[in-house]
Amino acid sequence: MPYTTSAGSARLCTALARDRLGVPAVVFFVMSAAAPLTVVAGVIPTGLAVTGLTAVAIAFLTVALVLALFSVGYVAMARHIANAGAFYAYISRGLGRPFGVGAAWVALAAYNSFQVASYGGFGAIAAPLLTGWFGIDLPWWLIALAAWLLVAVLGVRDVAVNGKVLATLLVAEIVLVVVFSVADLFTGGFHASAAPLNPAGLTGTGAGALLVMAVTGFVGFEQSVVFSEESRDPRRTVPRATYIAITLIAVLYAFSAWAMISAAGPDVTERAAVTGPELFFLLAADRLGSTAVHLGHALFLTSLIAAMISFHNIIARYTFSLGREGVLPRAFGRTVPGTGAPKNGSLAQSAFGLLVILAYALLGWDPVVQLFFWGGSTGGLGVLLLLTVTSAAVLGYFANEPAGENLWRRVVAPFTATALLIVVTTLAITNIATLFGVLPGSRPTWVVPLAYAIFAAAGAIWALTLRRTRPSVYEGIGWGARSRRFRLDGGDQW
Repeated sequence: MPYTTSAGSARLCTALARDRLGVPAVVFFVMSAAAPLTVVAGVIPTGLAVTGLTAVAIAFLTVALVLALFSVGYVAMARHIANAGAFYAYISRGLGRPFGVGAAWVALAAYNSFQVASYGGFGAIAAPLLTGWFGIDLPWWLIALAAWLLVAVLGVRDVAVNGKVLATLLVAEIVLVVVFSVADLFTGGFHASAAPLNPAGLTGTGAGALLVMAVTGFVGFEQSVVFSEESRDPRRTVPRATYIAITLIAVLYAFSAWAMISAAGPDVTERAAVTGPELFFLLAADRLGSTAVHLGHALFLTSLIAAMISFHNIIARYTFSLGREGVLPRAFGRTVPGTGAPKNGSLAQSAFGLLVILAYALLGWDPVVQLFFWGGSTGGLGVLLLLTVTSAAVLGYFANEPAGENLWRRVVAPFTATALLIVVTTLAITNIATLFGVLPGSRPTWVVPLAYAIFAAAGAIWALTLRRTRPSVYEGIGWGARSRRFRLDGGDQW
């Protein structure tokens, strides 16, 4: 919606583009953030190597059930609150504005961690591949900058353009995962194993870390509601996209994990520790040949690009939502006329990504361990914390506004999901050293939780400051386009 500034001299667009995204497009955004090929080739072998457990498929299915249960109340709330702020808006409306702004700060930190981590992984993985394929020897950071430029340009384009790019990349990587996994069934050493699907495998030491790693494989599913303002008929589009994404991700991961473990044989954990992500490609190469491996490596890179684009769009919309309501400077709440792209939020994320790439390059830090792996683990923990608090917020919201929802959607499912997510979050914290691949007590094990606590506290303090200094802004927190911030008198400017 347009509004007039206090000077009355300019009209600024403060609305995202409407009716641009159907169910398929939202699913593409969600699943691209989940990065299926990156998870299958990266997370699964890592989980096998780190935990020594083979119950990977059942871990994915278990997590899918928990997240589906969480989604019952989550998408029910989405029917009443259409806000690109997602977690921020829901927690604000369900638990209170200070909690909501604290959650927004945590969300920006978590999703930025995922986004910039992808640059490190892309540059470091692409560098030796380019050397092997074309004899081109480039530093990782220069390759990362090329990916950064592509994402920055797409970030200020129409969301439908981003959706088409993601659709192309996502379909290609899903087809490859399925083909490679089917090829595993015909390798010489294949023997159907029951271990990946055995629930008893989730009771041993390291099971907590395995479950949390499985959660990171689904990160992105929750962002279907971020695109609710840009969706066609969001009351139907958002729920359908959410459940479709969870189902597709769960089936794809579980099948691929089972096929990979069955093809690798009884020493699969040892092989995963030695070969890492190459395990997925090498097993399929037994039937498909080296050309397929090269194709797999290429699509592994495009999978990271798709994740970058998706997370970039998510972050830009969070920033837009906060700017629209005055929690961040109002400039972030502006969009490009015609396309509805949240331009300033997109540019801010691009600037942050550029600074991270340059900092790592100048300081000589490891782009794989210290950026890709640690950044992804940091983001995964943050999203898990947000899921848990949001599940509790759903209970709080419907306790005050039943809004015609039945008991299952507003009480039973959210309560059960909250209890289960608390268990998983506890496992994440107690297994944090395993998650980061470091010794107990090492710096990442306490720096990351402390950082999130600081972000949450800073956000809450800022909300309380707004209550005292800008009460009309404070009252509009979590209300999106319906916020009192957007009266035509343009009051309470930044």
